[in-house]
Amino acid sequence: MHRDLRPNGARPLAGKTAIVTGAGRGLGRAEALELARLGAQVVVNDFGQGGRDGSGEASAGPAERVAEEIRAAGGRATAHSGDVADFDHARELVQLAVDSYGALDILVNNAGILRDRMIFSMSEEEWDSVIRVHLKGHFNTTRFAAAHWRERSKAARGGPVHGRIVNTSSEAFLAGSAGQPNYAAAKGGIVGLTTSTAGALAKYGVTANVIAPRARTRMTEDVFADFALPEDGRLDPLAPEHVAPLVGYLASPRAAKVSGQVFVVHGGMVAILERPKVAAKLDATKDAFGFEELDDVLTPYFAGHGGENFAAVEVLGLKRGQSRVP
Repeated sequence: MHRDLRPNGARPLAGKTAIVTGAGRGLGRAEALELARLGAQVVVNDFGQGGRDGSGEASAGPAERVAEEIRAAGGRATAHSGDVADFDHARELVQLAVDSYGALDILVNNAGILRDRMIFSMSEEEWDSVIRVHLKGHFNTTRFAAAHWRERSKAARGGPVHGRIVNTSSEAFLAGSAGQPNYAAAKGGIVGLTTSTAGALAKYGVTANVIAPRARTRMTEDVFADFALPEDGRLDPLAPEHVAPLVGYLASPRAAKVSGQVFVVHGGMVAILERPKVAAKLDATKDAFGFEELDDVLTPYFAGHGGENFAAVEVLGLKRGQSRVP
């Protein structure tokens, strides 16, 4: 059943054009549908490979099905099945949005794969492939969207434009996720990319934010295997539909002052993360520390504070020792 997306009230994204990558399934699909519900024209991108590890033949099917779902509900959507980790495909994706709808206003980066392995067993290809899709894929689309917004601002004699970037990270960058060194590194890199982008594009009126969602998708099916679906017909608290409204808000004019932020989101909860703070400051008795003095101050400190490094993660509901983080 399709939700009717035709005007029936406030549509804060009316007239805006959005790209959502990895939108053929799961979280990306929910985000694309939500942006369309809020009035946006959506370019639905998905490379269409069947395996969550990036295996299988590429297919236009997943992207086209979601685009058709939007159109059937009264919205406007165009499908794109290119690989966002390919620099030229990313350029083509941004250009498709501009050619189809006149401009690009919103970029939601969601595409990703998994190649899980412990650090001592991981192959070079398993490392490279995950960094390529997640981190390089985010960079590629951001690079061409940013150039588009800069040119629009110059054409407006330096005036601000409506440019919104919502990138997808994970709590894996916080907790480490022992079996996912490639994924955790890529997701940490996405946070750095986003905060850098937020600073670089602020003068053009463009915002860039990060979400770290907990959602039941094929990427996280084993992580949440022990969390049963509700039996009473209620919406699954881990459903991607719970994450999508935050993406819609961050894409809207109402979020013009929100940039460079990292949000953890799931169910009925949104947490705003602080940037790292100094936990302790230790001063040498002379000009510089030597080994012995470092041993005197650091060894007792960590002996008395064991585990407190993960306190912030536990506040968000994770457990120390958890090997996989969504």
